[in-house]
Amino acid sequence: MNISEWIAENWMISQAIQLKIAYSLLVILGLWLFRFFGLKLIFRGVKNPKDRYYWRNGIKNLTNLLLVIIIGSIWIDRVGSLATFFGLVGAGLAIALQEPIANIAGWVFILLRRPFEIGDRVQIGEFAGDVIDIRFYQFTINEIRNWVDADQSTGRIIHIPNGKVFREPQANFTQGFNHIWNEIEVRVTFESNWKKAKTILEDVVHTHVDQLSRTAAKRLMEASKQYLIFYTNLTPIVYTRVIENGVSLTIRYLCNPRKRRTTEHKIWEEVLTAFAEQEDIDFAYPTQRIYYNAQEGKAQTRRNSDTLKQNPEL
Repeated sequence: MNISEWIAENWMISQAIQLKIAYSLLVILGLWLFRFFGLKLIFRGVKNPKDRYYWRNGIKNLTNLLLVIIIGSIWIDRVGSLATFFGLVGAGLAIALQEPIANIAGWVFILLRRPFEIGDRVQIGEFAGDVIDIRFYQFTINEIRNWVDADQSTGRIIHIPNGKVFREPQANFTQGFNHIWNEIEVRVTFESNWKKAKTILEDVVHTHVDQLSRTAAKRLMEASKQYLIFYTNLTPIVYTRVIENGVSLTIRYLCNPRKRRTTEHKIWEEVLTAFAEQEDIDFAYPTQRIYYNAQEGKAQTRRNSDTLKQNPEL
């Protein structure tokens, strides 16, 4: 009686099962030797700790995948069962690797559909910045805003998974029309000469924006070939509105996305200088005031008040 027959008789393990166990042990040993000597060979030429880490993880993942596939093929006899096995393995991998797969699909989407390109200023979810790199799994932006209260760089580099393009809306500041609308609100008191203030604001904004508006009109014609972008008026305008503490004069104008803070800075400096020279224009700000209608109201109201004071019986 040989060893195989003795095991079958005493341990109730058939010879076919014993053969599969032996093959499985050989596969495990072979893959372990492959991993051991493969890393030995690679580490002779690779000295960088980060590169060694990637090689170690890559070979480990490869050997684990081969182990599952080869042992699965040993223990599953029929072709149909083998196909089922690989289907289950594929489904498991798809679930386990759904993020990397989504990132690869996002990379393909970015290359083909081009929602943004290198150099575009974009916003993805809560992150905004200039795209400086697009790779297989992620794209990189030079961040703007955050703790900087303007559209200027924070100095941070943000790496965003490509799969975000399927889950988050993307705002592109520079694609197509290549201009954005900006608004600056200037508040003056009710007692101010708001018409003069409005004229000053119109003169200031036209000085800085007229040339840009003409350039934007040409860009708009080009963008309309690809997108349904339609504006009837591209010239700057100042809107008037009454608010709780004064008259709001809102400047609306076109600007380059990367120069929004610069144009706002220049406009504000000219407005402050111009208003400082006017005796009848004052900025409004939140404050409290007690208004005596009898003393400050219209003439008829003041006369009625004086009459009541002189004749209390009335």
